[in-house]
Amino acid sequence: MSDHISIIEMGPRDGLQNEKTLVSVEARIAFVETLVAAGLTTVEVGAFVSPKAIPQMASSDQVLRGISHVKGAEFHVLVPNEKGYDAARAAGAKVVSVFAAASEGFSRANINCSIADSIERFKPVLARARDDGVKVRGYVSCVLGCPFDGEIKPKAVADLAKILWDLGCYEISLGDTIGVGTPLKAKQMLRAVAGEVPADKLAMHFHDTYGQALANLYAGMEEGVRVIDGAAGGLGGCPYAPGATGNVATEDVVYMLEGMGIRTGVDMEKLLAATNEVAGLLGRPPVSRVASALNAKKRRTTS
Repeated sequence: MSDHISIIEMGPRDGLQNEKTLVSVEARIAFVETLVAAGLTTVEVGAFVSPKAIPQMASSDQVLRGISHVKGAEFHVLVPNEKGYDAARAAGAKVVSVFAAASEGFSRANINCSIADSIERFKPVLARARDDGVKVRGYVSCVLGCPFDGEIKPKAVADLAKILWDLGCYEISLGDTIGVGTPLKAKQMLRAVAGEVPADKLAMHFHDTYGQALANLYAGMEEGVRVIDGAAGGLGGCPYAPGATGNVATEDVVYMLEGMGIRTGVDMEKLLAATNEVAGLLGRPPVSRVASALNAKKRRTTS
């Protein structure tokens, strides 16, 4: 197994966008900069979507403009269509993300259109990004299950991933949006997708609803996938999946990888500080097992 794994930090976007508590622009900027200082140099910082639909992502342009664009750091933003792309570019975006669902039911519930229509929406985004020299990352959601359509066949995921790849996405992130996957199903899905898109151009974006995310990530690593999306503190969730918890916690991923001898370049103390700060703003403790354990350890040693 390779000794290099890249971690993409999703907390400021996918993590915060489903939280009920709104976090200020200033606090979101501080969150991003603390994450970068911890060694997480690729961070998705916002989404150029309707603030009426997702108020948590309002003023993402101010966040992107306000963060320190330090050398070596890469900041991503999500765009749903050309209007979002225009706004992102005006704010200085150099990497954007587009998204589609492997499930018709989820696509209609989430963005009110079919899978085919969602692809048509972002085709011009890919074309313009290519002309502008902007990198585009593609997301496929509901790759291991859907709250509306149930089980998703690996071929459906592979077919959609191939479309995104052929349109010009440099990397395809595969999301277990409701966290129902298990290692065997994750392997089967990834093998199917790797038949259409090179495994080294895939990423895993697994939620931890049933406590399987780390096991699924390990299974994916065995299949040759080398990019993991995580969210500090396990932030996030899915509004269309009652009880669904957030993304796999970045701290938990770092702890697992470092324990395997895989260097991540992440300073756990600084990551924990970022996690605790945002958890305080949200008014609840982090769901991350590692953060909970380290915080408890700190309390014992200081009492």
